[in-house]
Amino acid sequence: MMNTVTSNKSLVHKKSIWLSIWQAKYIYLMLLPLFIWLGVFCYAPMYGILMAFKNFKARLGILGSEWCGMAHFVRIFQTPDAVRAIRNTVLISFGRLIFEFPMGIILALMLTEMPGKHVKKTYQTIYTFPHFLSWIIVAGIINNFLSSNGAVNIWLKNMGLPTINFLANAGTFRGVLYATADWKEMGWAAIIFMAAIAGIDPSLYEAATVDGASRLQQIWHVTLPGILTTICVMLILQVGNMMNAGFDQVFNMYNDVVKQVSNILDTYIYNITFLATPNYGFSTAVGLFKSVINFIMLIVANGVVYRLSGQKMFQ
Repeated sequence: MMNTVTSNKSLVHKKSIWLSIWQAKYIYLMLLPLFIWLGVFCYAPMYGILMAFKNFKARLGILGSEWCGMAHFVRIFQTPDAVRAIRNTVLISFGRLIFEFPMGIILALMLTEMPGKHVKKTYQTIYTFPHFLSWIIVAGIINNFLSSNGAVNIWLKNMGLPTINFLANAGTFRGVLYATADWKEMGWAAIIFMAAIAGIDPSLYEAATVDGASRLQQIWHVTLPGILTTICVMLILQVGNMMNAGFDQVFNMYNDVVKQVSNILDTYIYNITFLATPNYGFSTAVGLFKSVINFIMLIVANGVVYRLSGQKMFQ
């Protein structure tokens, strides 16, 4: 009797799922191009992961090539250039986390506190515009400003000060990466935090004002706790992207002079795949290693943030 009841409940549940899908069939039909795109460009290429465990030969194909186990992964840690690329990737990504992540929050708070709706929108547009410029354009602008014959060095020379080739100096190049990434992306990041701030109940600010709280105290005790969930989610996502140090930016700005401090995993993969004798198995292994570390960092960051703040992105 119990088995019959359970079977009937399961059947009803399955029918209700298919019924709800049928009732929303046009919405699912609109999602069909997205599912096709995900299948073709995200899931189908996973077949190529097999190359990370094979001595890939193009004439033999992926399945016909000889298995090599974990040899490519061992080689990563035995290759000085690969180890250096890992170190540079971590250092640049960590620097971005320290210098870039808080800027979106700070800018959002500053724009929110601005009086005048039109003034606020004007400044928001100015700060957001660089996000829509490609890194090729940004690299050209930065080169015109910071190269040995750029505007900054011309000004230093006119002031009687020593010139600095910022883009060909290992001591300043990473600082240029952080500064340009901040300039380009902090306006876009601020939009997310401003949206979270807009969702805070205005009565909380009214109560804080009645209690005599200053604007700074309201930011600290009302605004920041109100957007804590958004901050935690964005922090988890950025930590989970730690092994991606920004290929577009680095590739368009680095040069052989600063290669020792700027060659990251993505540019290393590009170099060993297209600028040297191709070894697709090894380059696939480096890419897979990068993705696995990112996944681990995502899980760890989610757990640490949950322990510290009680907020988490997923169960």
